[in-house]
Amino acid sequence: MRKRLITPTEENIWTRSVGWLDVERAALVEVTSEENDHPVESAFVLGDAPGWRAAGPGSQTIRLIFDQPQKLRGISLVFEENDIPRTQEFVLRWSPDGGSSVKEIVRQQWNFSPRASTREVEEYQVDLSGVTVLELVINPDIGGGVARASLKNLRLS
Repeated sequence: MRKRLITPTEENIWTRSVGWLDVERAALVEVTSEENDHPVESAFVLGDAPGWRAAGPGSQTIRLIFDQPQKLRGISLVFEENDIPRTQEFVLRWSPDGGSSVKEIVRQQWNFSPRASTREVEEYQVDLSGVTVLELVINPDIGGGVARASLKNLRLS
């Protein structure tokens, strides 16, 4: 067997899959808050954008309301925290009926540590048809600290 270890880079992460959905054209984005220098739209662009960051601490929601029902096969999320040690929890859910009912896709916790673990990359293979709403709820610090929610990247295919 031939084997080689490589270091994943942002480019490697994003080029694994072909056919990312153009969220800016396909959906209305609702967000509970955003910092001026980190608007929500920067979480949907390729490359080294700053990503989204909430204006203040506490639980935050990013909701995509699709113009047309979508078939989703993949969801990729990237979170980064370089400054504050904290335990974050996020919930990703979807709706086939405009938000009247929601179905949970995943609930995940992650421990950020500036010296050890600053980047969380989550990639989910899904088989969802007729998605009208996709919602991401982030609790940036389940311990109730002053951390603000952030999202480096969100990609859908």
